[in-house]
Amino acid sequence: MNDLERMYRQLVRTIRANFPQYLTQPFEVGELYSTILPYRLHRRELGLETNQDYELALMELLSGAHGYLVVDDKMRDVLTAERGATTPDAARLREFAASHIALAPEALQQLESSSRTPDSRASGATSRPSAGVPQRTSSGASLPGTGVDTAGATSASASASASEPARHTTRPITVPETGEPCAFCAGALPPGRTISFCPHCGQDLTVVHCPACGSELERGWKFCVTCGRAADKVR
Repeated sequence: MNDLERMYRQLVRTIRANFPQYLTQPFEVGELYSTILPYRLHRRELGLETNQDYELALMELLSGAHGYLVVDDKMRDVLTAERGATTPDAARLREFAASHIALAPEALQQLESSSRTPDSRASGATSRPSAGVPQRTSSGASLPGTGVDTAGATSASASASASEPARHTTRPITVPETGEPCAFCAGALPPGRTISFCPHCGQDLTVVHCPACGSELERGWKFCVTCGRAADKVR
């Protein structure tokens, strides 16, 4: 699994857990890197050593690579050209902070399909969704100001959700009396309390994700159930 695929999987996982409206609705590029998937909170799951690595992977994602996202035509062209430069300038991402993007229904369906068959590998959509026209809601109305075509996203997502495997039953963790920091934001967790989510960033503390394949693991598991990686290497 390369950096781009790992970033896409983590993005979908985070949106499902914390921003479910974005499974079918467009959102701003600035919100993606500042709120939904900021490097400081997701660097472990993304497996990226530096913020520069994060920005380069984000540039590739926002250029429409593998059809993971429905993106604005201008942003796609500019970032694709920048990626081909001898020294790519990742700061150009900020020029499109107000541009709208959306999860591509085809890629989302393919990810759902691969999740139901652990031995298969998600390879991204083979066709590129069209961009540059207003987004339409499930009722057919136009959503102005987005510049993103996500027609059919609602029905595609509903179909994927209907066949999606149920999430694991949450098993709260007990924070030691000496206290410990949140693995996502480093905020101090309440000593001696039994909790499931971080009080500072809201992340689910009952699971971890294998950096090798991105599978969701419960605390206490000794091995990744998908790729077999030892738990001492998962943390």
